[in-house]
Formats: sequence, C-alpha cells, structure tokens
Amino acid sequence: MERAIVHLDLDTFFVSCERLINSSLNNLPIIIGGGDRGVVSSCSYEARYYGVRAAMPIRMAIRLCPQAKIIKGDMQLYSKMSHIVTDIITEKAPIMEKASIDEFYLDLTGMDRFFGSNLWTKELAHSIQKETGLPLSYTLSINKTVSKIGTGEIKPQGALTLPLTEVKPFLNPLSIRKIPMLGEVTYTTLSRIGIRNIQTLSEMPVQILQQMLGKNGLELWKKANGIDLSPVEPYRERKSISTEHTFDQDTIDIPILKALLIGMIEKLSFQLRSEEWLTSIVTLKIRYANFDTETKQSKIAYTSADHILSKITFELFDKLYQRRMRLRLIGIQFSGLVRGTYQMNLFEDTEEMIALYQAMDKMKKRFGIDAVARCSGAFLKTKHK
Repeated sequence: MERAIVHLDLDTFFVSCERLINSSLNNLPIIIGGGDRGVVSSCSYEARYYGVRAAMPIRMAIRLCPQAKIIKGDMQLYSKMSHIVTDIITEKAPIMEKASIDEFYLDLTGMDRFFGSNLWTKELAHSIQKETGLPLSYTLSINKTVSKIGTGEIKPQGALTLPLTEVKPFLNPLSIRKIPMLGEVTYTTLSRIGIRNIQTLSEMPVQILQQMLGKNGLELWKKANGIDLSPVEPYRERKSISTEHTFDQDTIDIPILKALLIGMIEKLSFQLRSEEWLTSIVTLKIRYANFDTETKQSKIAYTSADHILSKITFELFDKLYQRRMRLRLIGIQFSGLVRGTYQMNLFEDTEEMIALYQAMDKMKKRFGIDAVARCSGAFLKTKHK
C-alpha cells in the first residue's frame, strides 16, 4: 500500500501571529527578534527579499532592510496559537506528529484512496485557516522527506500532491541543499566533486557515498531517491523529562537547595537542547522530612534555556516551600514538550548569550555534562567533594 504522508507548515508563523493582532503589519517587512545585539528569530517574506534570514544578527538584518519593522516577539502568543492548531489537527487526524511549534506530519495511509486523502487534507487546511486565520502550506506524498521538501518549495500558502510516479521528476532538478539535515560541511564536500543537485546524488554509487560520508552517505542516497521509511511518531503532549534528588540528611539550607536546583536545571536543559525539545510546563516537587509531598506547576512559553527555566523554578520554589521544615527530596519535571531549538525563543538574548550556550553545550558534549556549570552549581559540587 502506498503511504500517504502530509507535511504541514504554518507560513512565517511568528510573523503571521503578530499580523493576526495587528493588521497594519500586513505586507510590511517584519523582523522578529530582540535588541540591537540580538538575532533574527523569524522574518516575513518581504524582509527575506532583501536577504534577511533567521539566526542573522539584528544589526546585519537592519543594514540589509532598514525599513523593516522590528518586533520583540511574544512566545506566549505563539505558544497559544500553536496549541490551538495542534488541537484542531489532533481532533481530525488519525496519526499526527508535532515536529516543532509550527510544523506537523500526518499519516493518512489506508484512510482512503489517494485522491480522498488529498481532499481530506485540503479540508483540514481550510479548517485551520478558518478557525485561526493563520496561513499555511502543505504537501501530501509518500514519506516525510519528500513531503517536507515539497512544502519548502511551494511556500507561502501552497498545496502540493506528489504520488510515487511524480516524486523523482520533482526531486531531480532541486539542489541537494533542499534535503533535510544536509549541513554546510556535507554540501561543501559533495559540491567539490560535482554533486550539486539531487539527481546527481541519487545516481552516485552508494558505496562511494558511504566511503565519503559514512552512514550518513547511505541516508542521503536514500533521501535523494525518495526513500524514507521513518514513521510519523504520534504526538503525546504529556511526554516529559525529570530528575529528583534525595538528601543523605534532611536539610533546610536554602542556598544549598537553590544551588542544587540550578545544577538539576542545567542538566535537564542540556538534555532538552541536545534532543531538540522545548518545554512548556515546569513542575517542582518537594518532600518534607515527615514525608508530606507537595508539587507546584507553571505553564510557560516554549523554551530550553537555563536562565529562563531557573527563574521559573525559583518562583515555584518560593511559593511552594512555606513550612520551613527540613526537606528530604526535591525534584523537577519539564513536560508539554515540542520539537524545537533554543534559538527560537531568544527574543531578548544577545549574540553573546547564544554563543555562550553553544560553547557550553559543545564542551559538555565533548568532556561530559559536568564539564562546565554556573558558579552556584559548581560551588555546590566543590563543597561536596
């Protein structure tokens, strides 16, 4: 049975959300980001025309497009709209994977004949646009890779159906840059030997690609040939990561407790970023010496940043820990996860902050998760040695 996989993408999602609440922004070049030393989190197609791109320093973006309207960004609004779209799709789709805050995969295989799946997808897109006012694009094809590439080619507000017989003619003339997860280093390596479009890559002996790129060579060859067996992973809002610490001796030492919390948050945040998750729910748990257990939860804008999650956790701690009795256990849980990267929520942070997180994560990946820590967490580790 031929698979029927939909990739649905909310066009310039952050910009579209801003335009929903302020129609005067329509048709203007818009840059979403924070501060002169910040980076572009998102931008409108009008701004992209001048060369503005996501992750570009704001200062450079303004030089390219001085007439652009700069907006700080509102992750609370974007999170709310993402949840609304998610609820609409969940109610209608048999299997849905939320790949990021603004990107979804649907598996319609076996639901109907191919034309029927196309009509169903068209009606779903219409429902989303009618109920939210958000523009979107989608492609229905045989797997996730082809569908994602298709959506990228037809944005904004495009719709495409690619049955098996049309996949290769569609993919062949495209640049290999269009293949998901093909980075700049791999592109340069392939480009040096004349492999610049997908057809050339698909016709290369797979053994040569494996010699050049290892396991990644085989995966790229499959994608270039329209082969991708990866399943649509059902979305589960309750998926979470957590950690707990039980004290050898019950404690009431607030500085020690907060230093411990920082260390726990750092490790969980690093895990979020490494696995490309963002969290929208923080839960703090404490257990008193008499075994009474209490929890407090806060719903937040999607993030994976230590400094944001630390602030939220300390606010929960100050509200929760009221009895001034010794504690025997403390725990943190991050839930309401969605696929995404740290950079998408950096509306206020500077280029230096981004570079700091990237450098810290690089060191942790190379030397271990305890290789670098914030001073309070490092102090706690030193004190306990």
